[in-house]
Amino acid sequence: MQWKVAERKSSDLEEQLLANRGIKTKKKKEQFFNPKLSDFAEDLKIPGIEKSVKRILQAIEKNELIIVYGDYDVDGICASAILYKALSFLGAEVLPYIPHRDREGYGLSNTGLQHAKDSGAKVVLTVDNGIVAIKQAKFAKALGLDLIITDHHIPEKEKPEAYAIVHSTKMCGAAVAWCLIHNLIKKDLTEELLQFCAIATVCDLMPLIGLGRAFAYEGLRILRKTMNPGLLALINEAGISLSEIGSFEIGYIIGPRLNAMGRLEHAIDSLRLLCTKDPLKAKRLAQLLCETNATRRKMTMEALEQAKLLIDKEQKIHVLSSKNWSAGIIGLVAGRICEEYYRPAIAISVGGEVSKGSARSINGVNIVEIIRKHTDILIDIGGHPGAAGFSILSKHIEIFKKRLEKDLLDLPETEKVLEIEAEIESGKLTKSLVVALQKFEPFGMDNRKPVFATNNMQVSDLRTVGAGKHLKFRADGIDAIAFGMGEMADMLQSGQTIDLAYNLELDTYNSSKARISSFAYNGNDKLQLKIKDIQLVK
Repeated sequence: MQWKVAERKSSDLEEQLLANRGIKTKKKKEQFFNPKLSDFAEDLKIPGIEKSVKRILQAIEKNELIIVYGDYDVDGICASAILYKALSFLGAEVLPYIPHRDREGYGLSNTGLQHAKDSGAKVVLTVDNGIVAIKQAKFAKALGLDLIITDHHIPEKEKPEAYAIVHSTKMCGAAVAWCLIHNLIKKDLTEELLQFCAIATVCDLMPLIGLGRAFAYEGLRILRKTMNPGLLALINEAGISLSEIGSFEIGYIIGPRLNAMGRLEHAIDSLRLLCTKDPLKAKRLAQLLCETNATRRKMTMEALEQAKLLIDKEQKIHVLSSKNWSAGIIGLVAGRICEEYYRPAIAISVGGEVSKGSARSINGVNIVEIIRKHTDILIDIGGHPGAAGFSILSKHIEIFKKRLEKDLLDLPETEKVLEIEAEIESGKLTKSLVVALQKFEPFGMDNRKPVFATNNMQVSDLRTVGAGKHLKFRADGIDAIAFGMGEMADMLQSGQTIDLAYNLELDTYNSSKARISSFAYNGNDKLQLKIKDIQLVK
C-alpha cells in the first residue's frame, strides 16, 4: 500500500490536523470544536419549505390523511420517524409507508402511490427519496395526490412535477425532513428529533465537517441521554453503553441493526422500533433487529467469498452477479470488493426478469454518472458519486457489463493510497495524546480518525490471535494489534525494524464492553496502536 503523508503545516499536532481538514480561521476552528446548528441558519432555510408547510397545515386542518413515504435504509427510516413523530404531535392524521426492497425497490413506486390513494390520502410526503421520480410524480398527480418531495440525492436535469420540493445535498435526508418541520413543533421535540439526524448523518456517510458535523454533534448530545424506548432497547440488546455512544457505535453497531430489516425483511419494523412508546414491544423489536443482523452478516460473508471467485483482476471495474445473492446485501458485497481491490465494484442480484444492482466506487470515479450513461438499458438509477443503486432487465446484464468495462478501459492502474495525517516519533506516543484527540470526535467522512506513521520501530512479543487471522506484537514497547494481517507473522521476527501506519487508541476492552473503545479513559487503560499498514525497512 502506498502512503501519502500530509504536508507538514505546523509543529503542533492539533494545528496540523485542523489544517489537514482545511480549517484555518479562528471562526472555522470554533465551529469545528463547538459546532452549533445556529451557525448554519441559512443552510437550514431550504427552498420549498414555506409552500410545503402551508399544505401540511391545511391537511391537518381538514383532517386529510398524510402518507410519509420513506426509504428502507437508516437515513430513510430516521427521516420517516422524524416526520411521523412531528406530524403526530401536530395532530395530523398520518401513516408511514416504507417500500419493500424486493417487491418494490428503492423510492417512489406506482404501487406505493396507489396504496396511498386507496388509503384515502390526500398528501404524500417523501423523505430521503423522490428527487429523480419523474414518472412517479406524474402518476401521483394523475391520482389526485399532492406530492411533497424532501430529498438530498443528486437530481437529474429534469425535476419531478411535484406540489413542492424541499431538496438539499448539504445534509442527509433525515436532516432535510427535520428542517421542514422543526419550526412547527415545541423546542423539546425539536431537540429530541436531532438524535435521528445524528444517526442518519453518520450512517449515510455525510461529511462530518461544517453542517453535517453540527447535526451529528448536537444529535449525539441528545442520543447519549435518550429516553426513546426503541433506541434504549436496541442499545441494551447490542451491549453498548449509552453515555459512550459515538460515531463508531452509530456506524458499526446501531446502524447495521436498523438497516438489517430493510435488507432481508421489511424496514417498517425498524421504524416501529423508533416510534413505539411500549418498552416491551421495543424489546421484542430490538431482539428481532439483532437476530436479523446476525443473519445478514452470515449471508454477506458467504456472498463475498463467492464474489471473490468471480473477479478478473485485469478488469478496471468488477461487475459481479449471482442468482444466489439477496438484493439486500449486494451493496455490502460491492463495498467490500471495492475496498479490498481498490476498483469500482458492482454486485448484481439476478432475478427472473428484473435484477437489482448496487455500485461502490473509488476516489475520482463518479459511479452514478457512469451508470447513468446507460439508461437505455436500465429501469432506474439513483445514488451518489461514490455509491449507486439501479434496476436492470436480466437479459441486459452482459451488455451492461461490457459497456462499463469499455467506459473504464482508460482508468489508470492505481494503488490504494493510505492518507497519513502526521509522522510522530515513538517517544511522543502517550495516553494524554489519545485523550487530546477526543476533541476531534465525532469522526466520519471528511474527518476520518487520524492515521499516523512512525518509522523505525522495533518489533517484539510477536504472535497471532483469532485462529491466526490477526497479528499482535509490541512496537518500541507499545502494544499493537493488526486485524486481518495474521499472514504477516511469517515475515516478521522479534528485533526487526518496521515502519507503521496506525490509529492511536486506548485499549479499554473488557467482557462488559462491545468493542475496543478509542477514548473512554481510566488509569488502567493501555496505549495501543491499531495498525493500518506495515512496511518492512530494507
